[in-house]
Amino acid sequence: MNVSQARRRSAPSARSELDRIINGPCDRAFLEELRVALVPAGEPEEGSAAAPVRRLRRMARLLPPARDLYREPAKLAALQAWAAVADPALSMAALIHYQLCLGSLVMLGPDPDRLKNVFEALETGRVKGCYLITEVGSANSHLATRTEAAWDPRTGDFVLHTPDPGAAKFGSTGPSGGAQIAVVLARLTVRGTDCGVFAFAVDLTDERGAPLPGVEMSSALKTGTLPLDHAQVRFHRLRLPAERWLSDSARIDEYGTFHDPLGTPQRRLQRTLCVGQSLWGTLPSAAAAVSRQSALLALRYARHRPTQARLAPGVPLLEYRTQQHAVLGAFADAFALTCAAGQARELWAASMREEAQGALGDSAAAGDAMSFGPWAAVSRPLAAYKAYAVRTAARVVGDCQDHCGFSGHLDVNRLPGYHGFFRAFEAAGGDCKLILFDLGRALAAEEHQADVEHPATVEHPATAELPATAELPGEAGGADWWAAVCRARERALAHELKELKEIRELKERQEGAAGSDFDRWNPLLGRAGELGEAYAERLAAEDTARVPTGVRDPELRATLEPLAALHGVLAARRRAGSLLACGVLDRDQVARLPEAADRLCDALLPRLPLLEEAFGHPQEVVAAPLGEPDYHQALAGALSWRTGGDPA
Repeated sequence: MNVSQARRRSAPSARSELDRIINGPCDRAFLEELRVALVPAGEPEEGSAAAPVRRLRRMARLLPPARDLYREPAKLAALQAWAAVADPALSMAALIHYQLCLGSLVMLGPDPDRLKNVFEALETGRVKGCYLITEVGSANSHLATRTEAAWDPRTGDFVLHTPDPGAAKFGSTGPSGGAQIAVVLARLTVRGTDCGVFAFAVDLTDERGAPLPGVEMSSALKTGTLPLDHAQVRFHRLRLPAERWLSDSARIDEYGTFHDPLGTPQRRLQRTLCVGQSLWGTLPSAAAAVSRQSALLALRYARHRPTQARLAPGVPLLEYRTQQHAVLGAFADAFALTCAAGQARELWAASMREEAQGALGDSAAAGDAMSFGPWAAVSRPLAAYKAYAVRTAARVVGDCQDHCGFSGHLDVNRLPGYHGFFRAFEAAGGDCKLILFDLGRALAAEEHQADVEHPATVEHPATAELPATAELPGEAGGADWWAAVCRARERALAHELKELKEIRELKERQEGAAGSDFDRWNPLLGRAGELGEAYAERLAAEDTARVPTGVRDPELRATLEPLAALHGVLAARRRAGSLLACGVLDRDQVARLPEAADRLCDALLPRLPLLEEAFGHPQEVVAAPLGEPDYHQALAGALSWRTGGDPA
């Protein structure tokens, strides 16, 4: 079918059901509030560090208070998704303000009434919220926080202090932020005893952005792709009133004795970092929204861009198979991210319900052991979703940039900002590499434990959960083909990593050497990271296979099944080397993947209008010329022009 013929309006039932898949239980009225709050309203020119802060303050004034939003996680996820599409720098500021700063107050503040003034200042947008956890002097500083908060037995206050320059905090706290309050993670000491890492609410700057007494702030550190002011912050014996301690379930009694029902500093750190679940529960929604919008921009570019190549002069780019694989592949990956985002949102909502029932204190002991970072120990699946979402979105946006030519690299068309946003989150919000290292180590340990406890039932990984047939999607296979492949790959990699570690341990015993965990794991970290990535991919693949099975509208189901299958086929092409090495796919299956992708593209081309209609955000929010029907006219209208004098 000619691509130009593949345009028709979707049935209302299909669009309605797809909207529910994208937005979850978030109602249309709130989405309209978001649209109004995010339409630019005379802010300074984009690119200045002040612009996203002004937009954040306006958004906070127009939207419901954060405490209300925390009762409906789907609304917070939608807020982050729409903000990311509108302006990545705004979304970064909003994630810190809502998820990390206000989230810490909501989850860890023992008595909201004692923090009434702090909530009011942040929820109304009068003050910008910050979050200071990272210290500049060492990697993995979250596991060895050195900023101190000493309890003063004479007054009941706390004294916040930076012991040396290496313990300086780093965050988006530059002078363009105006009045700012930060949640600061510091090591609590009571009568000289280390009681673990807690969060404290600290006034940082006045209305002019100047540091308050006891606070020292560096000049701004600029980031070009994400225009927010970052800075280093030090504290010099800053006194904090007792109510600024976000003590959660811990307390200091009238005799000056510290009590914490969690029992250990490690469990307390995990609990203090539970706010990360809020970020991980919503960041995948932002990744999905940006990926959907990027795919839509790439589609409109490819549809209207004629090529003068000698193969077929005048034919639109979208007629080329390579362009179809890229553009429809972006739609497919965006759909996979949407499915994963829905599950991440549900996991976070479930954790909030557990907290409301008082069960979260017990869960702090149930996570994985902390090694490279605390993140996987806080929540294994949510940490995995964070890493998967960030890396997938960065790849999708980068591919869309490449397939939009020079237009894809113009800031005005949004794609460079989208790409920079998710590249920044490779390290921000929990370093993806460290998350995947810890996931891989935990999975290998579980494989070892299963082998010890049930040695007779352990199957060889190359046959444990292989796809039942050799067919590929588009032949006889379906949307669940990739999920089966992912399960087999994860199992094979876990088995391999377990064996490699056991070989190293056996060699140590034979040589009489007492090797450390570092000696055993250092050569295996790359494989551990690959296993962690396989686990995250498997979660997303199962989500992507599950969602179409619950769809009622036949038109929508006929659209989403090949879309999910295309995601799997293209992912298998990217992972072909690993899949061959693991014995999960054979050479014939890998060789047939391009043909399977062609068949799935043919099935999807007539169904693009439904996806195009549902995947995009309002143009007044996106404000990218690339999304307009006449791109060149829209781009010309966004430029200022100068005319020279008449030629002599």
